Amino acid sequence: MIEAEKANMTITRMCRLLRVDRRRFYEWRARQAAGPSSRQQRAVELTRQIRGFHAASDGTYGAPRIHADLQEAGVTVSRKTVAKLMQAEGITGISPRTWHPPTTIRGADPFPVPDLVERQFDQGERDLAWFSDITYLHTGEGWAYLCVVRDGHTRRVLGRTVGDSLHTDLVEDALRQAVGLRGHLPRKVVFHADRGTQYTSGQLAKAATE
Repeated sequence: MIEAEKANMTITRMCRLLRVDRRRFYEWRARQAAGPSSRQQRAVELTRQIRGFHAASDGTYGAPRIHADLQEAGVTVSRKTVAKLMQAEGITGISPRTWHPPTTIRGADPFPVPDLVERQFDQGERDLAWFSDITYLHTGEGWAYLCVVRDGHTRRVLGRTVGDSLHTDLVEDALRQAVGLRGHLPRKVVFHADRGTQYTSGQLAKAATE
């Protein structure tokens, strides 16, 4: 208001009438003229990147996974800052619900394999261990299954698929996405998962060696 009416009345008088500290008014006007601060500009850029990763995940990622993707992209930022910016923009991931539908079909293992990483998913470098799991999502059309393949070192999601059944295709498609993202199957990578039949089937064993 003061800025808009300065042609009709002196700033000093308007500040006095409106009980506004004149020094603070001039400080505010200087900030407006200077434009956004570097901190504000960084927040805008981070928010843009967060929205990009969130959209790429089909709206499923929360702060931890988006933070991992930002780190993989070379962006230095704390998980707390990512969570704060997401909360401010109303960006949310999909959280597990109370009911737990089955995510593993148990059965005889046609291709039993040892635990080559001994539960140490981070082997110190990327593409030495990929790990996968299946979780569930509650959608407007009912329950769905999400299979994710992630790099053990960077925690980056390399492949993900969503389906309405626990079929081996769900895992195979996610694994093929991971290979496609890297451009090839890394020579030393170990693919680690639980021992559900989706992961120990002949179909997946064939896909993993192609």
